[in-house]
Amino acid sequence: MTGSLLFDAIVFLLGAIICVSIAKKLGLSSVIGYLMAGVIIGPYVLGFIGEEGQDILHFAEFGVVVMLFLIGLEIEPKNFWNMRKTIAGLGGLQVGATMALSYLFFILLDFDWKVSLVISMAVALSSTAIAMQTIKEKGLMDTTFGNSAFSILLFQDIIVIFMLGAIPLLSNTDAVANTETHEASSNLLDGLPMGYQTLAIIVSVALIIGAGQYLIVPMLRKVAQTGVRELLIASALLIVFSISFLMEYVGLSPALGAFLGGVVLSNSEYKHELESTLEPFKNLLLGLFFIAVGASINFVVIAKMPLTIGGILIAVILIKALVLFAIGTVFKMKLDQKLLLTFGLAQIGEFAFVLLSFAFELNILEQEQMDILLVITALTMSLTPIISIINERLILPRIGTKESIKRPMDHIAKSQNVILVGFGHFGSTVGRFLRSHGIEATILDQDSNRVDFLRKMGFEVYYGDATRIDLLESAGIAQAKILICAIDNPSVTKEITKMVKEKYPHVELMIRAQNRNDAYELLNMGMENIYRESLDTSLSLAKDVLSKLGFRKYTLNQQVQNFIKYDETSLRKLAAEPKQGENYIFKVRKELEEQERLLNEDFKRGIVEYDNHWDSESIRKVLEDQQKDNPS
Repeated sequence: MTGSLLFDAIVFLLGAIICVSIAKKLGLSSVIGYLMAGVIIGPYVLGFIGEEGQDILHFAEFGVVVMLFLIGLEIEPKNFWNMRKTIAGLGGLQVGATMALSYLFFILLDFDWKVSLVISMAVALSSTAIAMQTIKEKGLMDTTFGNSAFSILLFQDIIVIFMLGAIPLLSNTDAVANTETHEASSNLLDGLPMGYQTLAIIVSVALIIGAGQYLIVPMLRKVAQTGVRELLIASALLIVFSISFLMEYVGLSPALGAFLGGVVLSNSEYKHELESTLEPFKNLLLGLFFIAVGASINFVVIAKMPLTIGGILIAVILIKALVLFAIGTVFKMKLDQKLLLTFGLAQIGEFAFVLLSFAFELNILEQEQMDILLVITALTMSLTPIISIINERLILPRIGTKESIKRPMDHIAKSQNVILVGFGHFGSTVGRFLRSHGIEATILDQDSNRVDFLRKMGFEVYYGDATRIDLLESAGIAQAKILICAIDNPSVTKEITKMVKEKYPHVELMIRAQNRNDAYELLNMGMENIYRESLDTSLSLAKDVLSKLGFRKYTLNQQVQNFIKYDETSLRKLAAEPKQGENYIFKVRKELEEQERLLNEDFKRGIVEYDNHWDSESIRKVLEDQQKDNPS
């Protein structure tokens, strides 16, 4: 029974639910919960899943596949080209320096130069799955650390293509014959000379790019014409499955193929549809991957060679940490951002499993070397969340900026009435407008580089995580009248608003919402002052369009205010409704019809009542011409 797929699924899900719930209750990352679940249910503890030596990670790799496909979708070629200097600078320096130091380290350990080179390639790669999950979970994407980490990881995901192409060139001439001693493989490249294998890898990448443009997009158009959403979901999964299968069939990483497929489709009209369709699958499948990493830690190998594995493990983490810290220094990052980068990317990544397995098949690595490196890779990934928590809880609070620099005497205020959380694109506009009218706000931001810049500009700023009540108290929440939450992470926004509402109910909360669904959740939490970031901009554009078409500017301004009023009323009516099913759709349609009816009546009434107010230039000219033609 324990070999049943259903039993394994139950064990995976139950382990995830229990361990992740405990981790979150303790204030830890969900990644730690998944990893602990894998260790507990794996073959070396309770033994519910897998067997000693079984490649559990291969089964769980699809979570990384979906994640990299979605990352690829977010990278439009044009934006990627604009980021090329940052990506090549940060990523190229990190990969090059890490490979050089790792190569020297393993040469000193008396490894063969080919083995040392392959291992240095694997060590240079960090875990996109763990790093991106942590960055998004903690709302750090819009920080210097988040942007830098993303650039480095992106470069690594691309350089893997060339690493996989180079590894066959390191194999001995009789490697093809020797691979027969290993487990039989369905790899299409088996039996080809090494040079042809490299060429085949390059051709495979080119085929994916061509298929995206000339096969996948036309197929999605045909599917979209049916109007059946289930077919779009099936098509999205088919695309990812197919690319992954083809890449694996020619001996490459399925995850790498999915990433390339995502980049190819990033400019298509179905980009957002694919993102919204696959997003729910991504997080669950990534959880499965983290569980598999925990389950794959081979405690038998560790018991046989504890000193060897421990020594190499520490050395690898120190090498990566040293390089990352140096890169942060070169690119003039603040100390806290450098530490986040250093501890966040100091592990060996999931692509290392692919590189090492490929090298083993080509007889570059021996069985004992392979076992040691797989254990070290899994351990570095497992230790990363723990090291990050130590950094976050013990180191950052002691080196972060805690007190604001005082303004010149004539601008000093003992306490501010307004606290502004988040000073990105949205928050900076709010803060500058308030300041221009003589209202000073205490600003909280988690990016120390941005904090340093703001202080030079004369703003009162606190560095740190606004979900910490002690930080809010040091910023004067007890005396404040208004707290503006302008960050772009909905989960963090809800955490802050809930905490402030409970502990400081006198503070009026004014909250940024990314979209209508976020607004629904905030309304149901009892929030009143909610500002959807796209509403005013959309209406401003629509107003200008109508003005250019000849509608009266005064009337349009009145209509914009009416639209906001009616839409807010509708939003509050629908907030408590279930957001699925025919009943919800029916009520939404009724609300839209009622809004359009009211706006139409307001518009007709406005033409008569406000006829003497300002008009667009075209209408004013027509009226003047009519008066000239009919002077009576």
